[in-house]
Parts: sequence; structure tokens; C-alpha cells
Amino acid sequence: MTIETVSETKCFGGNQGVYKHASDSTGTDMTFQVFIPEHREGEKLPVLWWLSGLTCTHENAMIKCHYHQACAEHGVILVGPDTSPRGEGVPDDEAYDFGQGAGFYVNATQDPWAKHFHMRRYVEEELPALVAKNFPVNMDRQAISGHSMGGHGALTVSLRNPGRFRSTSAFSPIVSPLNCPWGEKALTGYIGSDKADWREYDACALIEEGARIENLLVDQGRADNFLDEQLKTWLLEEAVRKAGMDATIRMQDGYDHSYFFVSTFIADHIKWHAERLKA
Repeated sequence: MTIETVSETKCFGGNQGVYKHASDSTGTDMTFQVFIPEHREGEKLPVLWWLSGLTCTHENAMIKCHYHQACAEHGVILVGPDTSPRGEGVPDDEAYDFGQGAGFYVNATQDPWAKHFHMRRYVEEELPALVAKNFPVNMDRQAISGHSMGGHGALTVSLRNPGRFRSTSAFSPIVSPLNCPWGEKALTGYIGSDKADWREYDACALIEEGARIENLLVDQGRADNFLDEQLKTWLLEEAVRKAGMDATIRMQDGYDHSYFFVSTFIADHIKWHAERLKA
């Protein structure tokens, strides 16, 4: 539970920090970032977990999402981990969509990935315990969000942990890894060829099997070049409709897959989360 401070910078009256620790889940050092708004001494704040997408580290959202002002305004802590283990001895792949930077928030069972690639356990168990011990978070008031692969992570983590998160949102999420090339490649490599084992990492399959999210907001750009082949937002719309699950899924005209899209709507998401976190 010991953390090392890499950097801390004042931002919108609060503190943007980067921290490192030795992870039991991955067997490596892991780096994560935390923004803490200005607050009264002894006060504990609600927390929004942010999961990033393919190729990202902890830093991409911190630099490009522009969430700080909204988090400061609404008094919400934001925590963003890396997307995979890294370092000497950690296996990797030449492609951008597998290996380091592409952990897919799963617990790998296949060699050589099974030794280190346990991002599900890291995000669901280890990091929350570490943050709860070291930062002024109110763990009774949690929300989760993410982008692309991180949107997949946010949806599946929330669906597998009913009652933990008061709200869940996603930008351009991979909604069904069972039905897209990114998912087929990653889950075959990390989990194996039996698709029955993939279903716990597929938001649409989890909803089909009875899992539910109480408050769900999804934004997807219509000009996203990954929409038709990889993201397939309509599969989530269909799963939600068949399940009778209340959700807001917004198709945004003209927007692509980039952080320009995310940064356009991130303040709206944070406000939406804050309303539910403080209700």
C-alpha cells in the first residue's frame, strides 16, 4: 500500500498528482494519476475512475481530456490508471492493439501474458484499496467512465460489480469484444479460444445474462472511423432495449474517435456523474 510521488502540480485550485507503486496484481511497478479538487481539511470527496484506451498511459487523459475545471467545480476526484503493465520482462507485441498499452482490463490466462496482465484485478481490487488508503475519497460515492478500450473497461467493470458505482459513462466504447476484430484478437490472446470465457468481458453479453447498470450515459461520434467495424454502438442499444434497461446513448454528429471529441463532452459527463454521486 506504499506509493511514491512522481509529481504534483497545482491546477484549478486543486492538485494534479502522478504516483507509482509496486503492484501485486501485475508484478510490476504501476503508475496512476489523481486529480484532487480543493476541499476542506478532513473532507472526503466522491471519486470518478477513468479508464483510457488503446496505446494510452495514465498521462493521455490527464493532458488531453481537460477534465480539471469540471472536477474542481463539482468537487469530484478523478483517478486514472495506466492501461497495462510495463517494464523489463513484461511481454509485448509489435501491434498497437495488443500487449503493452492494450491490457483490455482482463485477467489473462494464456502464456506469456498470464504472469503480468491482470488489469481487471488491478482496477477492480488493488487500485481502489490503494486509493482509499492514501487519498481523501468517499468510497461510498464512486463512478466510472472511460474511452474506447477504456469505455469497454468501464462498462464491464460496472456490470460485474453491481451497486459499487452510482453512475457509469463511456465515450466511443467497444461494446462487444465478441463481435469485433479488436476484441477477437485481444481475448483470444489473453483468455484463449473458448468464447464462453470471453462473455464476462463483453458488455452486451453481460446485459444479456442479467447484469444491469442503474445510471448509464454513452456518447459516440457518428464520424468515428472505428464505429462500423470495431465499436458497433447499435449492439449496446439493442442489448439495453431488450433488457428494458434505462440508458442514455447519444450519437454525436461530426465527431470522431479522438480526444477532441472526449474533451468536448467531458465536462457534461462530470456534471452528470456529480449529480448522481451527491444525490
